[in-house]
Amino acid sequence: MNGASREALAAARERLDALTDATSVDAAQLADELAAVTALLDREVSLRRVLTDPAQAGQAKAELVQRLLGAQVSGPAADLVSGMVRSRWSQSRDLVDALEQLADLADLTAAQQSGTLDDVEDELFRFSRIVSSSTELRAALTDRKATASAKSELLRSLLGGRAKPATARLVTRLVTAPRGRSLESGLESLSKLAAERRDRMVAVVTSAVPLSDLQKQRLGAALAKLYGRRMHLNLDVDPEVLGGIRVQVGDEVINGSIADRLEDASRRLAS
Repeated sequence: MNGASREALAAARERLDALTDATSVDAAQLADELAAVTALLDREVSLRRVLTDPAQAGQAKAELVQRLLGAQVSGPAADLVSGMVRSRWSQSRDLVDALEQLADLADLTAAQQSGTLDDVEDELFRFSRIVSSSTELRAALTDRKATASAKSELLRSLLGGRAKPATARLVTRLVTAPRGRSLESGLESLSKLAAERRDRMVAVVTSAVPLSDLQKQRLGAALAKLYGRRMHLNLDVDPEVLGGIRVQVGDEVINGSIADRLEDASRRLAS
């Protein structure tokens, strides 16, 4: 998103945080309601154009939202959407993308409130690795001819009782309503949102052999010092990794001896 849409999304995220800070608001329910509004506006192009029309008064658009959604969703959800349509959006589709992100953030907030956010982060990463390693599974989950209910049932068989509720909801929404996203990019975006929720960066660590707890602690501390932010490690094992270990943080990749690379990077930062 650019310009006005970026500012509108930032304001909406602040309002979401304020809402979910209240113990009376069910974050998981809010996520479901925002996802339903996302689906509605994704489907009703003319409606989302009206709600993002800069020529229309913000109050008038907010009142339209209340009339349309007031009896369909909770007060907090309707109020949040009303506030969003008062903002200016660079493109009408940006409003839908923002609502989708807020739904995901609400589910991650629910996980954080229940103390399971770390588990959700790990489960999203592990699921992405399972998908990337199974051509048949990826084909089944992205088959355009398969119904949403069939995909949901497949995910229930895969995740039911094994994954946290927030993980199951996030993955199911992504698979059944991808909205043009690939499965891989969607899972990556969810992982980044989860890390951001904890104000952490994500490091994808691929090693030739499993790392010990002490190695993970040292690696996490070294990366946090190097990047200046707390680091969440997504761990993967691949015997084919050359040099023993590979670390990717965003677009940056560190190959070979992580200790030597980090020591060298630390020296450069200090000089």
